[in-house]
Amino acid sequence: MSRLFGTDGVRGRANAELTAELALRLAAATAEVLHDVEPGSTAVRPTAVVGRDPRASGEFLEAAVCAGLAAHGVDAIRVGVVPTPAVAYLTAEYDATFGVMISASHNPMPDNGIKIFGPGGHKLDDTVEDRIEAAMATVETVTRPTGAEIGRLREAPDAARRYLDHLAAQIETDLTGLTVVVDCAHGAAAQLGPEAYRAAGAEVISIFAEPDGLNINDECGSTHMGKLSAAVLEHGADLGLAHDGDADRCLAVDAKGDIIDGDMIMAILATAMADRGVLTDGVLVATVMSNLGLHLAMTKAGIELRTTAVGDRYVLEELRRGGYALGGEQSGHIVVPGAGTTGDGILTGLLLMEQIAATKEPLADLASIMTVLPQELINVRVADKHAVAAAADVREAVTAAEAELAGQGRVLLRPSGTEQLVRVMVEAPTADAAHGIAARIADVVAAAGA
Repeated sequence: MSRLFGTDGVRGRANAELTAELALRLAAATAEVLHDVEPGSTAVRPTAVVGRDPRASGEFLEAAVCAGLAAHGVDAIRVGVVPTPAVAYLTAEYDATFGVMISASHNPMPDNGIKIFGPGGHKLDDTVEDRIEAAMATVETVTRPTGAEIGRLREAPDAARRYLDHLAAQIETDLTGLTVVVDCAHGAAAQLGPEAYRAAGAEVISIFAEPDGLNINDECGSTHMGKLSAAVLEHGADLGLAHDGDADRCLAVDAKGDIIDGDMIMAILATAMADRGVLTDGVLVATVMSNLGLHLAMTKAGIELRTTAVGDRYVLEELRRGGYALGGEQSGHIVVPGAGTTGDGILTGLLLMEQIAATKEPLADLASIMTVLPQELINVRVADKHAVAAAADVREAVTAAEAELAGQGRVLLRPSGTEQLVRVMVEAPTADAAHGIAARIADVVAAAGA
C-alpha cells in the first residue's frame, strides 16, 4: 500500500481520492498525534490554524478538517483564504499547536491537498507523518471529548494584517520607483500579494487576481509565464512576479520579458547575503534539480552549494540541520529561515525587488551572475513510477547519455513525488543536445512504463 503523505502533504482529486471523509479522519488523527500543548503556551487546550486557497473544494474540505479537529478536542482558528506561508507564520504567531493548509499549490483546480505544520510552523518530518497515517486506522475507536472539552471554531479577523506586517518588517529599502506586474494565479495571493508590494512602495499592476473558486492556476501563474512576460512589455514595467495557487513560489521576468527562475533568484539573493556577511557559513542549499549554471556561479562567488532531494521539505531539513540562511528550488520555492519556516513567494518578491532598488541595477543585470546551461525536462506518465525508474533498460539509457555528455552536462531521472510520472532532466552544452538526449531517454521510459 502506498504512503498517504507525498512530498508536500496529502493530495488528490477533490471529492474523488481526497474526500470529506478522508479529510475528517486525517484531521482527527492529526489532533490525536499532535495534541500536546507546547510548554509555556497560554492555550487552555490544543489549537490549530486552518487556512485554504480559493478552490471551490476547499470550502467543504475546510469544514471537514475543522469538524475532525473539534471532535477531538482541538480549537480551530480559521484564517480564511491566505498563502501557505501565512499559515506557517500564523501557527507560530498565534502560539498554535499545529497548522493546516488546504491547497494543491500549482496543481489544476480539480485537485486539492492538505498540508500540516507542526509547532512553530515547521513542516512535519516523515516519522510524524507516518504516526498520523497509522492513527487514521484507529481514530474511530478513541474516546472523544464531550461537553466543554469539545473543540471550538473561531475566526481570526487580524490574520491577514499580522502576516502583512511580518512581510513589511523583512525589507529595509523603499521600493518607490519600481513598477511590477504581479500574476496572482487567481490564487491565495490575489489580494495579499499586491497589497504587500504596494505597502513597500512599488507601483503594482496585478493580473489574474480575480479568484472564483474554479480558475486557480488556469493558464496563469508560475507554471504559465508567457502572459506575464507580455504584460511586463505592454506596461513597460521593471519586472514581473508570478506566484502559484498557494503563493509559496515566486518566479520573475525581467524588463525584457525574459524568465528569471528560482535558481537565478537564489544566485542573486545568495551573493547579496554573502556581501552583507549574513549567508551562514557561505552556504546555499538547493535541490539536485538546480541548473549546473548555479553550481558554477556559486563556485565563482566563493559560495558552497549543498544539494538535497527534490522537495522544499528536504531543503528545509538541510537548512535547519546546518542553521543555514538561504535555500530553495528552481521552481521558485525560496526559503529564508530568518524570516519564515517555509517557502514564501511574496517574501521572495519583496527581497528580489529590494536588491533592484538597493543596487539600482535592472533585474537582467543582477541575474547575469549566472549563465543557465540549456536544460530539457520531460515528464513521462507511467503506471508504476518507481518500477520504471529502476528498470534495467532505463538505467542503461541514462548511463549511455552520461557517457555521451562526457562531463559537459548531466542527466537526472526521478519519480515525481505527487504524480505517476517519471521526470527526465538533461543539461547539455546546447539546447539541441539537451532536447535530443532527453527525448531518447523519455522514449525508453515510456516503453518501460507501457
